[in-house]
Amino acid sequence: MKRIASLLGIALLLAAAGTFARPDTTTAAESASLATATFAGGCFWCMQPPFEKLDGVVKTTVGYTGGTVPNPTYHQVSAGGTGHAEAVEIVFDPARISYDKLLQVFWHNIDPLAKNRQFCDSGDQYRSAIFVHDETQRRAAEASLKALEDSGRIKGHIETQIVAASPFYRAEEYHQDYHLKNPTKYSFYRWNCGRDARLEAVWGGAR
Repeated sequence: MKRIASLLGIALLLAAAGTFARPDTTTAAESASLATATFAGGCFWCMQPPFEKLDGVVKTTVGYTGGTVPNPTYHQVSAGGTGHAEAVEIVFDPARISYDKLLQVFWHNIDPLAKNRQFCDSGDQYRSAIFVHDETQRRAAEASLKALEDSGRIKGHIETQIVAASPFYRAEEYHQDYHLKNPTKYSFYRWNCGRDARLEAVWGGAR
């Protein structure tokens, strides 16, 4: 009984530290039918909620990508110099939601006119970018950017990058679903950063 209690205590400690992995119940066939999209749009706390609520999105993870330093930490990335951007990785079912729909949600949650910054956060770690995983995604991303330019809705040069996906490093556990773990702090940060006010100014009711 003591051994069981000890093992349970260790498991709880590991879970609290974010190192106790939940079992993956996705079958091989299901995994083969899924696709991945990766977007950067400033603070990744704010980029996870718009995607995880969508029907057809299986999983969202915040992390770091686009840089040169392997296994970066939050402190390294936020200090600048690693080349990484804060990003969200989205696993989705193309049979239920299209990549074009994900692109639409992405655009409407960023300020495409901002270069190497988003809202109150500045530096290339907060740049906006579409990290494409194949040529089909690249063509769709480029088409969506051109459609936005041609629409005349955005007055100015669109600074959002379209680049090939590179290794994605999962952020520390306390960053995952931050809006659920710390709703008051998240809401204050979002308001204080002026994110929603700027999105309303850029996109209006289209969001």
